[in-house]
Amino acid sequence: MNRKPDNNKVASENLRTNEKKWSKALMAAGWNVVPNILIEKQQALGLDALDMNIILHLSHYWWQADNLPHPSVGTMAKAIGVTPRTIQKRIKALEDLNLIKREERRFTKDGSITNRYDFSGLIAAARPYAEEKVQEIEAAIEAKRKRLARKKPKLIVSND
Repeated sequence: MNRKPDNNKVASENLRTNEKKWSKALMAAGWNVVPNILIEKQQALGLDALDMNIILHLSHYWWQADNLPHPSVGTMAKAIGVTPRTIQKRIKALEDLNLIKREERRFTKDGSITNRYDFSGLIAAARPYAEEKVQEIEAAIEAKRKRLARKKPKLIVSND
């Protein structure tokens, strides 16, 4: 019978593994999930270091798939150590690359609340790289399996 692993158990084991790497104190303060392919292919995606920092910061506020991140420009600027105008310019550049979609939330002519940021363009742009990476991983696993199968010694039993 093929049983699905208990998600709570897997999450608990992953947390302990990360605590061993980063320390319990750092992990207790919170952590973030970002696909490796974004880090590995940032140049191919047209992202510079500041863009990656903004994406990391935005992803920090993205807890649920249906609740897009919405930190203020000022909050991001303060955390990253740049001016709010720098954040605005880089987000505009990310929009121009169709990697992020900014949803302005204006409710009156005099005021608004923080923008929401949609990563669907970034996800679509990164998907081909991810699919290629998965194929590479699967090919490496298959090559290792074949290599190990060839190396198995043959057991010769002599009853003489």
